[in-house]
Amino acid sequence: MAYSVPDQTRIGHVHLKVADINRSLTFYRDLLGFAITQWYGDAAVFLSAGGYHHHIGLNTWHSKGASPAPVRAAGLYHVAILYPTRADLAIVLKRLIDAGYPLSGASDHGVSEALYLDDPDGNGVELYWDKPRDQWPVNEQGTLNMVSDRLDLAALLALATEAS
Repeated sequence: MAYSVPDQTRIGHVHLKVADINRSLTFYRDLLGFAITQWYGDAAVFLSAGGYHHHIGLNTWHSKGASPAPVRAAGLYHVAILYPTRADLAIVLKRLIDAGYPLSGASDHGVSEALYLDDPDGNGVELYWDKPRDQWPVNEQGTLNMVSDRLDLAALLALATEAS
């Protein structure tokens, strides 16, 4: 009999190898807004949203001063950070623009809207919010019909202005 993971299962955190802890903190803490929950010596730090023990771990145990992993190699494609609302995604978009931090892409996937960028170590990062489930596109068979359409960044950015 095939095993199915329980419906309530979630991916709890990501732990990234980075070259420079402080440079990564500038991105994850100062720009994206995650809070430090614990330092583990001077080679690892844990960050979270909302007081959870950690959503993101950063360490230099095997990577201090290292170059980013090659793009054309096996490894992490991106980590996805789910924001609770479209307005929250809009606010982080405004923060990125105000900081001059480059996006590598932006898409409306039908089920979600997503911003794509790389962290200082070249790790892919997706910032997104899920649309309400009743708005998800389905095909004639009732299965998801996800897309990669252009995301209207101007409309999203206008929402950030309204939210602030």
